[in-house]
Amino acid sequence: MSIAEAPVVVSGPTHLDLPETDGKPVENAFEHPQSALLSDVLLPVLTRLHPDDNYFVGADTGIYWYHAKPNPLDGCKSPDWYYVPNVPRLLGGELRRSYVYFQEGSNPLVVVEYVSGSGDDERDRTPITGKFWVYEHAIAATFYVIWDTPRNVLEVYELIRGSYRRLDADANGWVRIRDMDISLGLWHGEYHGYTTNWLRAWDREGHMLPTAGERAEAQRRRAEAEKRRAEAEKQRAETEKQRAETEKQRAEKLAARLRALGVDPDSV
Repeated sequence: MSIAEAPVVVSGPTHLDLPETDGKPVENAFEHPQSALLSDVLLPVLTRLHPDDNYFVGADTGIYWYHAKPNPLDGCKSPDWYYVPNVPRLLGGELRRSYVYFQEGSNPLVVVEYVSGSGDDERDRTPITGKFWVYEHAIAATFYVIWDTPRNVLEVYELIRGSYRRLDADANGWVRIRDMDISLGLWHGEYHGYTTNWLRAWDREGHMLPTAGERAEAQRRRAEAEKRRAEAEKQRAETEKQRAETEKQRAEKLAARLRALGVDPDSV
């Protein structure tokens, strides 16, 4: 499938002119594998939702919500992970370095932040500067997800009539993202060598969406099971063949004995 392209926007700065991140280092080694996990399990979902391949997923890359001067980073937030539907993945043949919202205008559907400290930064509602305020009022992401790792708490907010409302979790602790037909929740397990709690996704039937590695392992197990089934069927057929051959030999011996006694085997 080819990656959709769009012409370079020539009025104002482009993603090539602006810093690709806000310049802040990631706060712990957990962030990159967690973002990789989300992208991994959601790839089949995004492929299904966008057969034209028009969507963008960013991780620790900037979303420029206004053209700030002289420092463009004043108009930028770099979510830990985000998804923008219905935008081209390439601009003028170039991979996106950031998402310039003030030029393209398509709102992110999901923005995710991972908490490493107190969580005050992720819940900051200060106008213009606070992350919560920017995602709610400036970028207007449909869903804002806060994965508070120190406290093992998942918060999901939906933009309803211009304001974020926290969504309730179901009995499993999962929260529905209806636009993607998935639920988000927490899972304890191993990924990329780390055994801890992870943010993961489930489908509407309650099946956890697998990673590419898990899909490959499931395929390998199905292939092994099919191989064992075929071998068992072959063995059953061979056993049946041997039984039939034994029965044939027994019948032939019986017929020979009857003929030796002067008895027609067909009359018995």
